[in-house]
Amino acid sequence: MESKRYYNFLPQFSFIFILALTNIFNTTFVNANQAETYIVTLNSLDGIEFAKPEDRQSWYNSFLSASSAGSNVKPNIIHAYHNVLTGFAAKLSADQVKTMENMDGFVSARRERVYKLHTTHTPGFLGLHQNLGFWRGSNYGKGIIIGILDTGITPGHPSFNDTGVPPPPSKWKGKCEVVGCNNKLIGARDFTSSSSSSPLDDEGHGTHTSSTAAGNFVDGANVFGNAKGTAVGMAPLAHVAMYKVCDDFGCSDSAILAAMDAAIEEGVDVLSLSLGGASLPFYEDGIAVGAFSAIQRGISVSCSAGNSGPFNSTLSNEAPWILTVGASTVDRKIRATVHLGNKDLIDGESLFQPKDFPQNLMPLVYPGLNGGQDAAWCAEGSLKQVDVKGKVVVCDRGGGIARIDKGQTVKDVGGAGMILVNQVADGDSTEADAHVLPASHVGYDAGVAIKTYINSTSSPVATITFHGTVIGVDTAPQVTSFSSRGPSLASPGILKPDIIGPGVSILAAWPVSVENKTQTKATFNMISGTSMSCPHLAGISALLKSAHPDWSPAAIKSAIMTTAGQVSLGGQPIKDERELPADVFAIGAGHVNPSKANDPGLIFDIQSNDYIPYLCGLGYTSKQVGVIVQKRVTCSKVIPEAQLNYPSFAVTLAAGDEKTYTRTVTNVGEANSTYTVTIDSVPTGLTLGVGPAELKFTELNQKLTYEVYFIRDSKSEVKTSYAEGSMTWSYGKYSVRTPFSIKFV
Repeated sequence: MESKRYYNFLPQFSFIFILALTNIFNTTFVNANQAETYIVTLNSLDGIEFAKPEDRQSWYNSFLSASSAGSNVKPNIIHAYHNVLTGFAAKLSADQVKTMENMDGFVSARRERVYKLHTTHTPGFLGLHQNLGFWRGSNYGKGIIIGILDTGITPGHPSFNDTGVPPPPSKWKGKCEVVGCNNKLIGARDFTSSSSSSPLDDEGHGTHTSSTAAGNFVDGANVFGNAKGTAVGMAPLAHVAMYKVCDDFGCSDSAILAAMDAAIEEGVDVLSLSLGGASLPFYEDGIAVGAFSAIQRGISVSCSAGNSGPFNSTLSNEAPWILTVGASTVDRKIRATVHLGNKDLIDGESLFQPKDFPQNLMPLVYPGLNGGQDAAWCAEGSLKQVDVKGKVVVCDRGGGIARIDKGQTVKDVGGAGMILVNQVADGDSTEADAHVLPASHVGYDAGVAIKTYINSTSSPVATITFHGTVIGVDTAPQVTSFSSRGPSLASPGILKPDIIGPGVSILAAWPVSVENKTQTKATFNMISGTSMSCPHLAGISALLKSAHPDWSPAAIKSAIMTTAGQVSLGGQPIKDERELPADVFAIGAGHVNPSKANDPGLIFDIQSNDYIPYLCGLGYTSKQVGVIVQKRVTCSKVIPEAQLNYPSFAVTLAAGDEKTYTRTVTNVGEANSTYTVTIDSVPTGLTLGVGPAELKFTELNQKLTYEVYFIRDSKSEVKTSYAEGSMTWSYGKYSVRTPFSIKFV
């Protein structure tokens, strides 16, 4: 864990309270009479229809009545679901659940899980410019409702002013449970079980994500005077509805399901969830189940990929009906340069940039040389026996200690400044934090150079020079180290993540000033995480929905994926934190390009029923598939995962294997158009064929189908477990790219 405040997690750490709760839920020995929250899934009996919600609730209550006979524990329903699933969340004992299992209509019951929470510049970085192009053509998302599931919101913040925002459409049925709603912030509800019971944001996370997705224009936004400019979200004239699902105990999936249930009922067009948990079968994953009900109603769902990178198979939110978003850098740095006594200059970052920091070289010390691991991490209390007064102190990143807390430890014992150095897994990924003392966050190689210099002399010295905001860093976008990677565990035959978007040092609205901790009306903060990239894509989905109201969620996802970019501003392949080309499990289809997504040429569409044979092909039972799709299902037809009409491929091949899959594309470009295919790259030992190699369209919305053949040479030697490549359909200005991954077995 990097920091509770910043939500940047390493995989071995998470919030203490979340870990504690998870351990409780996973404990085998549970008192049979001890009440816990269960999510109960039911199947309505044949011939039973509910005329109104109250009738359905009465049926739910009948399960409680029957199960409570002879029990000292009185069960009570916490959330009754009407859209995301047939069932309810209730406080129940294990014995009561066992009694329910014998009742007609019962499907399953499981203990609820707890999930964790995973701008002035990004619109321009993404090619969105006021009064020009796609932004203007999409009317800035006007009329679209974005539902955010998060920690709450801060009404009255200028990012949520309703200048230029019309009243919500007549379909909106939502509620505002806080003072300060208007035509921008049209809904605010609390689904947590906390005693405060208010949609107000005590953490800041929800305020930040909401303004990133749809914040209105705010001039002069900055933090410590840095990154100064006009703050604005991706869809500045869209409406925002906040559903608070996270409190001090985490984000329970019973609350998440209840919020998604309400959001569907109330009329949202897009859902944004910057939270997630470990990989699960989709029928046990509350977010996946709720998201499927949403896409059935035409609601696009954007979710964060998770902050457990750079390690493989660490994804959250893997379902193919979800847009799974990884995190990239932007071309802005808040630069803080380390000057070493050997004349080396090493660039790092810090949001706090004091103007009066001495430029004379000061003693430089690395407590980890002799003080042990805690001292290397600058853990609380670890520097009391180390002479750091008036010195610049090198602290290693990690140890489950927040980056800013390390600086506080240094400051408490009189240190003059801090150099925060990455671990090897962090690579070159740095972040601009609101440090409590002069500091610079540098990459792993830079840290090695600094430590080498310290070891080379008996009197190492250093200082830090602050350069403020630097724009135009041509290595961006770059995949950041914390962004979770594929391949997917829940569905290895679907390539995930889908896309990457801005998620590092993102400036957006915040409830209180990070400069003086006071409550003011126009405060901003700069934080990082896939939590930040997710609402970027939710806002872009809203723009696409506004421009193309007839597009399905799958069509919107396809447009985003097939038009994504693969090169940096400097024209080089997008790199990861190691300064190496990012692989397909880090980058997905590539970096989002909103303007190109608005006019993709061809789309890969998927209707909700198309997922049923795919889910059956995962080995799920008919009952398990029914939990997801909300109807009785017979798994009479199955398809392999790679046969789903997805805008990418993930294929497994043994030596000599030949596999063929089909794709169907819909023409949304020009009526009379002929697309030809090119194979952009093919791994050694693999033959890839496409037939036909030409697609001739004569009208808009016409559908054509083609086959793709993956053939592995029976005699070729494979040196890696995975390989990747891509194919592109081209016509005129249109390039429709499909990436693929190959697993060799």
